[in-house]
Amino acid sequence: MKRNKIKEILESGKSGYQATVAGWVRTFRNNQFIALNDGSSISTFQVVIDYENMDPEIVKKINTGASIKAEGEIIESMGKGQSVEMKATQITILGEADPDKYPLQPKKHSLEFLREIAHLRFRTNTFSAIFRIRHQMAFAIHKFFNDKGFVYLHTPIITSSDAEGAGEMFRVTTMEIGDPPRDEAGQIDTTKDFFGKETNLTVSGQLEAELAAMALSEVYTFGPTFRAENSNTSRHLAEFWMVEPEVAFNNLDDNMDLAEELLKYVINYIMENGKDDLAFLETRLLNEEKQKPQIERSAMPLTEKLKFCADNEFVRLTYTEAIQILKNSKPNKKKKFKYIIEDWGADLQSEHERYLVEKHFKKPVILVDYPKDIKAFYMRMNDDNKTVSAMDILFPGIGEIIGGSQREERLDVLKSRMAEMDIPEEEMHWYLDTRKFGSCVHAGFGLGFERLVLFITGMSNIRDVIPFPRYPGNAKF
Repeated sequence: MKRNKIKEILESGKSGYQATVAGWVRTFRNNQFIALNDGSSISTFQVVIDYENMDPEIVKKINTGASIKAEGEIIESMGKGQSVEMKATQITILGEADPDKYPLQPKKHSLEFLREIAHLRFRTNTFSAIFRIRHQMAFAIHKFFNDKGFVYLHTPIITSSDAEGAGEMFRVTTMEIGDPPRDEAGQIDTTKDFFGKETNLTVSGQLEAELAAMALSEVYTFGPTFRAENSNTSRHLAEFWMVEPEVAFNNLDDNMDLAEELLKYVINYIMENGKDDLAFLETRLLNEEKQKPQIERSAMPLTEKLKFCADNEFVRLTYTEAIQILKNSKPNKKKKFKYIIEDWGADLQSEHERYLVEKHFKKPVILVDYPKDIKAFYMRMNDDNKTVSAMDILFPGIGEIIGGSQREERLDVLKSRMAEMDIPEEEMHWYLDTRKFGSCVHAGFGLGFERLVLFITGMSNIRDVIPFPRYPGNAKF
């Protein structure tokens, strides 16, 4: 008989028919009640066995973590929590789990411990909920752009350009590490490498997306990006996923509108389609925060926070206005900030971004018109020659979740900025060509996907919202 998904059985609520389920045992009580989960739902499904008439060798193997198949009749449940259950006539052990060795026994495990066994943490309620929501979010992003007529573009993972100009890249090479070929001057000869030049893992698909936008008008990328940044924080990963739309004929205002619309769309989609998993994660967060001092707890429950962000207009203000607010703030005056704001031109830190969102405005914030000296070469210069048409979207509990800008479409200004930042023209000739031939106003942004997953799930560490996190000192699994 074809396998029935537990989610479909529970959602239909029908009884009086034969079914087959398969999954992993969460608990086995009184040699009679199996709580079975197949990953299709946060809910477990109760399978009731006839212990007296069941092969004792099979009963012995029904342990937490074991994989089984159960066949029998779906009947109305007399117990609380679900409307139907299975009265099993046959149990097949598909894969045993030794209870003395299986690390996920039915008790509370710390998130730190679960990171050490990331290959098994999918089987917990917390992580099955997170990764179902992550999937739904990815689907919602593709649906959002598809419905708007965008073209999904696969940009290269191996690249020779540094889109951010930060230089924090992972090098890709096939040369011998201990004895690479060298030129006459004794320098490493990268012409002998696989690609004939120095290459790296991409930090962004933006520059390539701009090229496509100059012909297809509306494109987006959604793929892995890499930063060799030695950041051991709860908000940074060395490998993460980025969503990067680029739109021809859009200015900064259009860019802000698109970004706000995307964020609200994804949040609303999850609130509509991930109710059970969200409810579980909200309860989990409430229980976790009971152990924290009041000042460290979330201002509102998870679903209320999501609804608040989806229903309210984002505050829009300039970097200059933000600096004034921060300079005059109590934490700054009392030197409570780790990084004191003294002058215009300071690069805002997470503590500043969160103060604006969580304390001052109590709403998501879009900051615009940053000083040119703290932003990338490709951002459009404003008329004051001091600031660029950049934008960052700041979210509660996260800080920056989106960074973007109107791109510099004027060839002479772009070349001037590249010279200022020591970016060689010959290496970027392909990028400059789009400004030589049919240039136009255009804009785009990058959304850190894991940061949005972090926000929607209410988790506190970004290493818990990607299946196998990569960070300094860790590349397990």
